[in-house]
Amino acid sequence: MAYADRVFDGHRRAGMNWRGVTPAITTAFNESLTVDEGFVAEHARWLLENGCTGVVALGSLGEGATLSFHEKTDILRTLGKAVSGRGTLVASISSLTTGESVELAKAATDLGCSGLMVLPPYVYQGDWCEMKAHVAAVFRATPLSCMLYNNPVAYGTDFLPEQIQELALEYENFRAVKESSTDARRVSAIRVLVEDRIEISVGVDDAVLEAIGVGATGWVAGLANALPRESVELFNCGIQGEDQKAFELYRWFLPLLRMDTVPKFVQLIKLVQAELGMGNPRVRPPRLELMGAELEQARKTIREALRTRPESVSSYALSNRK
Repeated sequence: MAYADRVFDGHRRAGMNWRGVTPAITTAFNESLTVDEGFVAEHARWLLENGCTGVVALGSLGEGATLSFHEKTDILRTLGKAVSGRGTLVASISSLTTGESVELAKAATDLGCSGLMVLPPYVYQGDWCEMKAHVAAVFRATPLSCMLYNNPVAYGTDFLPEQIQELALEYENFRAVKESSTDARRVSAIRVLVEDRIEISVGVDDAVLEAIGVGATGWVAGLANALPRESVELFNCGIQGEDQKAFELYRWFLPLLRMDTVPKFVQLIKLVQAELGMGNPRVRPPRLELMGAELEQARKTIREALRTRPESVSSYALSNRK
C-alpha cells in the first residue's frame, strides 16, 4: 500500500468514535411497508440532537434481514446525508453469504460510512475457522474501523475472548466489539486480553451499568431510539461514577430496557417510539405488530414509565466524546 493510501486509511479509522451511546436505529416503514426514508433521516438527526454519538443502521433492530441490498444502500445514502458532520454512521454488515457481506462492506465504504459492525452470516452456524474467515473477509474489504458483533443468543455464534484477541492481533482495522452475550464477565475477559486495543460496547440494554463497571466504553442501544436523552444521561452517569444518580435512573428505565431482550424487541421498541410520537409501530413480515392482550400489557408498561418519567434530564457535555 502506498504511503498516501496508508495516511488516508489512518484518517478514516481515526475519525470513528466507538464510545458513547449509538442507537441501533430502527427502520421506519410507510403504510405500504416501503422504507420511509424521510422519517429515517429525521429520526437520525433527532437522535444526534439529543446527545447520541451516532447511529448504527441495518442491524437486527433495523430489520436488516428483511431489507434488499438496494434498500440497504439507499438507507445508508440517506443516513449519510442526515448525520454528515453531526455524528458517526455505522453500517451493519450481515447476509447469508460472505460474498454479499463483502459487497455491502465495499458499498458502505463508498457511501461515506464512518465504520462497520460485522455480524456472523445469517442461518449458518459454522465453527471458528469458518466464522473467522467470514469476518476477516469483511475486515480486508474496507479501510474503515470495524466492530465485531457478538450475540450468541440471537445468532448461535459465540466469538470467545481468545478468538477476539486473535483477530485483534491480525487485523489493524478491527477496533471494537459489541458484546451481547448477556454476561458482563465477558467484557472484563476481553479487556484482560486486549487491554485498550479494542473498544467494548454493551449491546444489551438492561446490562449497561454492569458492563460499564467492568470496562465497557460504549453502548449500542435499543431504547435510545425513543428515549435518547435518558439513555445518554444514564450512560454518562455510569461512566462518570455518579452511582446514586445512575441507579435511580436505571431503576426507572429498566422495565423499558428489558424490552430490548425479548424475541419481539423490534415491535416493542417501535411501539415505545410510537407512544412518544417519534415513529410508528409498523414492522415487516414475518414480524407482525403486537395485538390483543400482548399489546395492552406493553402499552400499560410504557405508559406507566412515561407517567413517572423524570421531569428533567440535565443538560450535559458529552465527556465521552473525543
